Amino acid sequence: MDIMLAIGLMSGTSLDGVDAALIETDGEGHVRPIGFAGDDYTTDERGAIHRAVQRALEMDQPGEDRLIRTAEQMLTRRHAELVERLLTQEGLDAAAIHVVGFHGQTIAHRPDRGWTWQIGDGAGLADRLGITVVDQLRIADVAAGGQGAPLLPVYHRALCAALPRPVAVLNLGGVGNLTWIGEGDALVAFDTGPANGLVNQWVETLTGEPFDRDGALADTGHVDGDVLRGMLAHPWFDLPAPKSLDRHDFTDRAAVGLSLADGAATLTRFTAETVALALGLVPQRPERLIVAGGGRRNPTLMRMIGEACGVAPEPIEALGWNGDATEAEGFAYMAVRSLKGAPISFPGTTGAPAPMTGGTAHAPNERIRAA
Repeated sequence: MDIMLAIGLMSGTSLDGVDAALIETDGEGHVRPIGFAGDDYTTDERGAIHRAVQRALEMDQPGEDRLIRTAEQMLTRRHAELVERLLTQEGLDAAAIHVVGFHGQTIAHRPDRGWTWQIGDGAGLADRLGITVVDQLRIADVAAGGQGAPLLPVYHRALCAALPRPVAVLNLGGVGNLTWIGEGDALVAFDTGPANGLVNQWVETLTGEPFDRDGALADTGHVDGDVLRGMLAHPWFDLPAPKSLDRHDFTDRAAVGLSLADGAATLTRFTAETVALALGLVPQRPERLIVAGGGRRNPTLMRMIGEACGVAPEPIEALGWNGDATEAEGFAYMAVRSLKGAPISFPGTTGAPAPMTGGTAHAPNERIRAA
């Protein structure tokens, strides 16, 4: 059973919705995307997650909380529904799927305190689907002293196997992260800073819209140099790689007082400049900068990244891949590696002391058997 059918699930810090991707993989060099489905959160569902995040940030460590549990139940149900839709779409029975990689929803990420918190009931999802589920993919890394993020580099390396080295993959979700792949499959990876998160927050607060569609507001605005320089002076950018952050380590408060368009332009340029800073931390300038995540759909952000970095960013579709599916595919790939006991994080990607496997596997009805 070297080659498996696996489904990966992703709900990112941008809180736009749930993604599910079906791939065929051996957890090594063989990856064949098969299907993808996505679904947006409703305003109420996004609000429930926001409230869970705020509650988690008030806590000293993960624990029981009614409000967070309610959000977790909603998240698990939405993920289950999307898997069922994907199976129907692809004409497959659950029995054909070897594993589901369930990232869950990050509500707080505090590796400096020795913990990270992704909500989602992996055992409950396994019971509903009748498929083994691997969740909690970040926990072991953080417990060993790693950052627990980013985790996608091992999948990025598989995607870029045929490309000249060095090459870099930039993922622009709520938070940005960069994977640098060098000769001999050397990996360096780390979070770059806020990606879509701040401008999304800014636009939603002022207009009620969840994001700056096509970067239209930022394109018409003026970048405030003083605000930008102040944001880039944050001490986090002086930390060496690998490093990671919580979506809420940065806020849009510095832009308060700017117009809607100027704030969007300044926050978007901030994201671009953080990518330029990140490229200064890798061992060698990449020949290509491949961009995944929702930010690749923002032409203003992509233009600003090119201006700041001096290298033209390319959407991941340039490789023939579906950029909407990349993160979910990555968690399918990691779930297979987890089942095989293969590492999913490395000293150069999370700061873990050694290459580490991770994840907790839940067979269907395991709680019934345990009882």
